[in-house]
Amino acid sequence: MKKVLIYCFLLLTLAACTQFSAEYKRTKLENDSLKLQILKSEAEVNDILSILNAVEEDIQSIRLTEEILTIQQDSELSESRRENLKNNMNLINQTLQKNRLKLNDLQEKLNVSSINVSTFQKTVERLTKDMNEKSDLVVLLRNELDNKETHIEALTTEIEVLHAGVKELEETNQTHVDRIYEQEEEMNTVHYCFGTRKELKEQNILTGGGLFTNTKALQSSFNRDYFITVDKRALSSIPLYTSKAVLKTNHPDGSYQFVKQSDGNLTLEIIYPTVFWSLGNYLVIEVR
Repeated sequence: MKKVLIYCFLLLTLAACTQFSAEYKRTKLENDSLKLQILKSEAEVNDILSILNAVEEDIQSIRLTEEILTIQQDSELSESRRENLKNNMNLINQTLQKNRLKLNDLQEKLNVSSINVSTFQKTVERLTKDMNEKSDLVVLLRNELDNKETHIEALTTEIEVLHAGVKELEETNQTHVDRIYEQEEEMNTVHYCFGTRKELKEQNILTGGGLFTNTKALQSSFNRDYFITVDKRALSSIPLYTSKAVLKTNHPDGSYQFVKQSDGNLTLEIIYPTVFWSLGNYLVIEVR
């Protein structure tokens, strides 16, 4: 009888242990599955947060670049600054495109995720809206830059036309100045010579002078090289190195005089140059 009781007790104990072992295994499996689910959720959350943080950082860098662009838009646009603006805009566009791909990938993860995505979904929507605004801003700034470049090109063309006009006017003015100078030089250029009657006749400067004709000056082809060419504004007197002289060309009386020097030789002094040369720009003096 005692042996039977012991046997029954052992059977009951074994059954209880078996039932406890099965319950333990089931609980352990559920616990392990829950842990795996938690780990999976944590990994998903970390992945999502990593993407969101990266996008946030990129958008912050875009904000800084946006401020630089705005400042530069308000300043004088040199060629180097315009090029810098274009490079910054291209950089923003590349960053926005990269982040759109990140958010699209994140949206796909949220669609199949087992975690509560409402909070993350709002963040994604906010970032997407922010990026769209940045894209619109870049388009606006690029249009402004294009308009300014068009305006600058128009101004440059206008300036080039003005410069060409100024250059043409300068050349025309210089031509007029040169012509006036030439005319002035021509008007003030005079020629004179002196010599004996024989010398002057040999140069065909004096002709005639026979028994029944008067001596005439500069009547035929005469030797112009025999004359001295000067500016009448610088000619006030002519030493003649002789004691007798007479003018053979016409010059108004009172506009000149012969002055005898201490050595007895004469000097022709032109008192009123304008009047003296009013009848011609050649002066012939016969010395004796």
